[in-house]
Amino acid sequence: MANTPNTSDTPDTPNPSNPAAAHPGSVLARLGIPRSISWGYLGLLVFMSGVGIEAGYLSPYLESLGIAASSVAMVFTVYGITGAVAAWFAGALSDLWGPRKVMWLGLATFAVTHVFFLAVAVPSRSYPLLLLAYALRGLAFPLFAYSFLVWIAAVAPARQMGSAMGWFWSAFSAGLPTLGSLGASLLIPHIGEYGTLWVALGVVGAGGLVSLLLVKEPTGSARLAPAGESPMAGLVGSLTILYRNPKVGAGAAVRMFNTASQFGFMVMLPVWFVNTIGLTNEQWLRLVAVMFGTNIFTNLMFGVIGDKIGWRTTVAWCGGLGCTISTLVLYYVPTAVGSQYLLCLLVAVFYGATLSGYVPLSALMTAIAPSHKGQAMAALNLGAGASAFLGPLTVSLFLGPIGVGGVTWIFAGYHAVSALLTLLLKTAPGPGEPTAPGTAFETRSTTGDAELLAAPAPKGP
Repeated sequence: MANTPNTSDTPDTPNPSNPAAAHPGSVLARLGIPRSISWGYLGLLVFMSGVGIEAGYLSPYLESLGIAASSVAMVFTVYGITGAVAAWFAGALSDLWGPRKVMWLGLATFAVTHVFFLAVAVPSRSYPLLLLAYALRGLAFPLFAYSFLVWIAAVAPARQMGSAMGWFWSAFSAGLPTLGSLGASLLIPHIGEYGTLWVALGVVGAGGLVSLLLVKEPTGSARLAPAGESPMAGLVGSLTILYRNPKVGAGAAVRMFNTASQFGFMVMLPVWFVNTIGLTNEQWLRLVAVMFGTNIFTNLMFGVIGDKIGWRTTVAWCGGLGCTISTLVLYYVPTAVGSQYLLCLLVAVFYGATLSGYVPLSALMTAIAPSHKGQAMAALNLGAGASAFLGPLTVSLFLGPIGVGGVTWIFAGYHAVSALLTLLLKTAPGPGEPTAPGTAFETRSTTGDAELLAAPAPKGP
């Protein structure tokens, strides 16, 4: 079949050979979930719920062990550094080994390092051991979660890529920290903080096994990189694409700024909301659950909106500008009203909702570099991991000198910069990124975005 560009306003029909598009009339397909990997979304939800159990209380818990607040921030910073490395490897290794193998590696890494953290580091109350153990644990969840993200990018129809990514981020944020924090608020009164951390291990294991044992889709078990490309070339290429295609580098920076405030807030806001604003620990944990529970719905909403009005437009204005405003509101409203819980909940919902505006960025990255999707996703994953480093590092460096309010302004600045960078990400092939065979680009006059659409792959040599 000849490969002809799409000139209409209607997205191309997905390639029937794609397993994700094989059941276009199914309920899952209409919702934007690739049917062949649907169990993976459920497994991711459970997995991230286990990872998120600690999110709302680990910072004050470590302080209760005698670790200084600045040292606790450094524990999270080092965790973010190793997470950034693992996030990049998730994309690069998925290209070479297939996402399924990398997800197995992430699950095994979590089990080993979490036991070391709980059985050795925490009882010792040794800061060097806590730093080492938590840094090693930072390798785990990015290998699992972001490899599944690559799997989605490999099988989802391009016309529904934003929706498929929206479901990923809904499952991700529904677990970390929404259901995780809610579960912690219910468990801690009965079994304590330490016991609750052990429960997390079982939850993570259950979620990982659901994804890995119930998803049978074959693409995730196969190498995604082009045939003949050496492993070293693939690994190096997933880094050099940051400057070979500057738009990919800019997209990775946007992803880094995207959740830097979220990771930073999880370090400094628990103590601030309890000690300064006057919430109880249980109220704070439930506020976190509500804040990111909002993502369950708004991630889906912005995924669909991105498919309708343009991925770049949605990320820049709903995500970047929206978070610039909501980050400041999250600090100034509680400062003004104190422990009035309903108002605190409302501003938390606003912040959580605007974070979802970044959801179409994953789809946008695959369109920026259509001939190197795996490398583009590795760059995106690197940015995601770097955000887990940048947020706590910002808190560690600036909380003492300028306080919670000053750090909040820095986070608002990160979001403003991300909005400006996103406006540069028009999805036409950049330098060194020729249009891939079997793809076409459609310019949408209503948004100015050129969005990648999947055209039928050409047959023959």
